[in-house]
Amino acid sequence: MEIPAEGESVQIHSYKHNGHIHRVWEETVVVKATENIVIGGNDRTIVTESDGRTWVTREPAICYFHTRKWFNVIGMLRADGIHYYCNISSPFVFDQGALKYIDYDLDVKVFPDMTYILLDEDEYRQHSHEMNYPEVIDKILRRNMDYLLQLIEQQKGPFSPGFIERWYGKYSQLCR
Repeated sequence: MEIPAEGESVQIHSYKHNGHIHRVWEETVVVKATENIVIGGNDRTIVTESDGRTWVTREPAICYFHTRKWFNVIGMLRADGIHYYCNISSPFVFDQGALKYIDYDLDVKVFPDMTYILLDEDEYRQHSHEMNYPEVIDKILRRNMDYLLQLIEQQKGPFSPGFIERWYGKYSQLCR
């Protein structure tokens, strides 16, 4: 698989299981890219929803994507600390200048004190039925949700102390 270059500006495309586009982030700067991981940063980037509506992100964010994990993590730098938004999703692929993944509805919102809440379980059940998520996908997603919650509770991976700040520093240097 092709991987983006450090400093390259890419889009992020989120799809639904049925192949329809869900959301597009216009510009994210790659701060690290390996065969398995892409870390990017953005600030006040335009986001376009599937219905054409647009909005602009409010704060700097560091995005963590993995080719083998069924989730991605967005760490948002706010005045009161780092807030995380975690999407249960397919692993990403990099294609035609965009990081692409399938959003599977389930989300985890993590607060600066590392407490968290699970979101959109009703949406997951509805879409699972409407789009006929295979049982194997459900098992993979549940297993990855458990793994993600362990990372949060143990403050490992993208939840490690200083992780978001370190990559935000790199993003700031690249955007000078």
